Amino acid sequence: MQTAALRVFCHWPQSNSTAMIRQCLKCRALTLQQSSRAYGVIPPPRDSEEKEMVHRMLRVDHAGEYGANRIYAGQMAVLGRSKTGPFIQEMWDQEKKHLEKFNEILAENRVRPTALLPFWNIAGFVLGASSALLGKEGAMACTVAVEESITEHYNSQIRTLMEKDPERYTELLQVIKEFRDDEMEHHDTGLAHDAENVPGYWLLKNAIQLGCKAAIYVSQRI
Repeated sequence: MQTAALRVFCHWPQSNSTAMIRQCLKCRALTLQQSSRAYGVIPPPRDSEEKEMVHRMLRVDHAGEYGANRIYAGQMAVLGRSKTGPFIQEMWDQEKKHLEKFNEILAENRVRPTALLPFWNIAGFVLGASSALLGKEGAMACTVAVEESITEHYNSQIRTLMEKDPERYTELLQVIKEFRDDEMEHHDTGLAHDAENVPGYWLLKNAIQLGCKAAIYVSQRI
């Protein structure tokens, strides 16, 4: 469409030449700008080392968002009809958008997801449901632990990309920062809804975060 518009503007009558020439130049600049950008969020890797780094990042981020979706699914299975249900659903809806975006990025860049997705499917749901069986406070304690771990992980990725080349990874940084902010909001929501009131809060939180660290480690590699 833009190419056709360019031709029309460039062959307009002479009486409108000045305005049309300006429009022609704008169209041409836009066309060249779009044609020079042949990738989405991730630029083509310069070498095998960069490819491996980026693929590991995307693989583990996708696994994390997948696991978070399953955790919220488990919580909703138990608490969906309670007063806690609506704000769990709200957080879950945001996680669904995160997962959808990473599905898109993985497909665009031909990144293999972790082979452990079937395991995270079950483990995430069980963690979410079992925490919800402890009541609202248990579910929120799980949310705080998981979202704090994901936030720290995203912050680590942001630091890595900023050290490497922030201009080259501008779009990826924007995605990660946006999702990091959502995770921080979920963490704060959990605290605001009595997460710390569940018996054995610190023990539960530390146990979940230890599991999150193990999941991050293996999902990068398998």
